[in-house]
Amino acid sequence: MPDSALLFDIGNVLVHFDFTPAARRFATLSDATEAEVLARLRPFKDDLESGRISDDDFIRESTRLIGFHGTREDFITTWGDIFTENTPMIALVEELSGKVPLYLLSNTSGLHKEWLFAKFPVFRHFAGGIYSHEAQCMKPHDAIFQQAVAAYGLDPARTFYIDDLEDNIATGQRLGFVSHHYHHDRHAALEAELRAWLGTPA
Repeated sequence: MPDSALLFDIGNVLVHFDFTPAARRFATLSDATEAEVLARLRPFKDDLESGRISDDDFIRESTRLIGFHGTREDFITTWGDIFTENTPMIALVEELSGKVPLYLLSNTSGLHKEWLFAKFPVFRHFAGGIYSHEAQCMKPHDAIFQQAVAAYGLDPARTFYIDDLEDNIATGQRLGFVSHHYHHDRHAALEAELRAWLGTPA
């Protein structure tokens, strides 16, 4: 299938994430409790990931809100170190690399994108990606999917899209993508469906 392509979400697809340990570490370096850290920083998430505020403004305002006493580097490390590899998915990407074009479509911030790309070698296998903070729009809205189509010449009917969130999958399906609602506990189901779509043996 020379015209086919794969489009991957990042969080809870390629990597797992859990902000709780980061909140705990923030609490040891600030005037806020773990619960207060979560409550005060959570409202920034969509603004940061949609590019409505810059990384620098986010760090500055967050530092003020939680009374953070560490360095900028401490903040970036704590904010970024919430991810762990989804090992079966990493193996699948490595197997597919070079056989079919691989792209990313992610709601993420510049801080997290830089952290992920520096820490996890799997991202070298991707030919490109559309990221919400750069696109200034987020899934599940149509616009970010349309940016991916335009940027990489994707034919949705020949693009297999993988995401963990139902709302995002619903948009993908409506726009004509071959869409798979992923959960790491059902990874084998993804592999079976993807191999059937690609016409490759199990």
